[in-house]
Amino acid sequence: MNWLKQQVANVAGTAEPIYGPSALRSVAQQAETTPYTELKKEDLRWVAMESTCVETQVFYLMADSGHIGLAQVIYSNVAGLRTTCQFNTKIFYPDGKTPNLWSSDTLENHGFDDEQLCFYADGCAVDLSEDGTFYSIKSATNESSIVNLKVTRKTPGFQVGKDGKSYFGTDPNKPWGSMRHAFWPRCDAEGTIITKAGPIDFKGRAMFIHALQGMKPHHAAAKWNFVNFQSPTYTAVMMEYTTPPSYGSSVVNVGGLMQDGEIICAGSSNSASYLEIADDPDNEWPEPAAVKFEWSGTTKDGKPVTAELAGSLGLRLDKVDVMAEVPGFVKAIIGGVAGTKPYIYQYCPQQRLKLLLNIGGEEKVEEGILFSEATFISE
Repeated sequence: MNWLKQQVANVAGTAEPIYGPSALRSVAQQAETTPYTELKKEDLRWVAMESTCVETQVFYLMADSGHIGLAQVIYSNVAGLRTTCQFNTKIFYPDGKTPNLWSSDTLENHGFDDEQLCFYADGCAVDLSEDGTFYSIKSATNESSIVNLKVTRKTPGFQVGKDGKSYFGTDPNKPWGSMRHAFWPRCDAEGTIITKAGPIDFKGRAMFIHALQGMKPHHAAAKWNFVNFQSPTYTAVMMEYTTPPSYGSSVVNVGGLMQDGEIICAGSSNSASYLEIADDPDNEWPEPAAVKFEWSGTTKDGKPVTAELAGSLGLRLDKVDVMAEVPGFVKAIIGGVAGTKPYIYQYCPQQRLKLLLNIGGEEKVEEGILFSEATFISE
């Protein structure tokens, strides 16, 4: 009966019944015995589910010039009835004056290579190299942002646990939903995004994330925190979500710490907290003003690791009213659910934050660039 209620919620877009926290099998359970696994090439295959899902590949860019950007492919399916793909780009300018550039275009005639590792559509291609070490991202779907980028992995990729997945459902043997994240946290970027004002050189750092929400996104998560910190020596990444009350408002956190060539540690023993909030009068969400992100884990040779990143977020880069700006297919997935009013707050503090890192009692401190998002979907 629970399965039937869940399917009705999927098709109708309604809120789910209260199943309780036992209906979530968090990836943290896998991480107790296998904190993380390094990604193989086959772990980067597109799943392209034929049931309700949102699957994304997103490249976060930090140019040496100070520009922050992202390029993203979204594959979505609504109840197995309609599949839509979208290519998004966004550029934040370092002068603090130039308006953010946002492009979002529906893709036609999408498809994949035989191994499901490369994505194609009219005017768009995201190709994984034969040796599995770099992606090339090309898009001419929007004259305002013509994309020609290469993102090369500098450390092994990882997923938390054995398969990176949390599972949703009252029967552990037949989950009705899942959530997975796979990371290339520390990459080099090169190439350009050509805007109407001219080309922007995105030579610098990058992070790549492949995510699959194998259910309606607002059924899996009510809010999110995302951390992408890059310094000359280190990278810190965190993706945290809190489920809706239907799954006990449970918190799932995946993340890790890297340096060139190696993963220092990764797992699910991390946390995100808001030290100060600035209530947004537009929607009453608790917009973060100052934050603290914490990581803990163990190196391959057994040394304990802790890290902390804390401070003021400064002026936000953007506030995205998702229902006003996202493509129609996302609205179709979210539907007219009462209490669903998604907003994304994006930050890159001008006052650079310092990562405090302790590896086996040896302390390191390094300043770097933080790109952070706080997303609120439902109460």
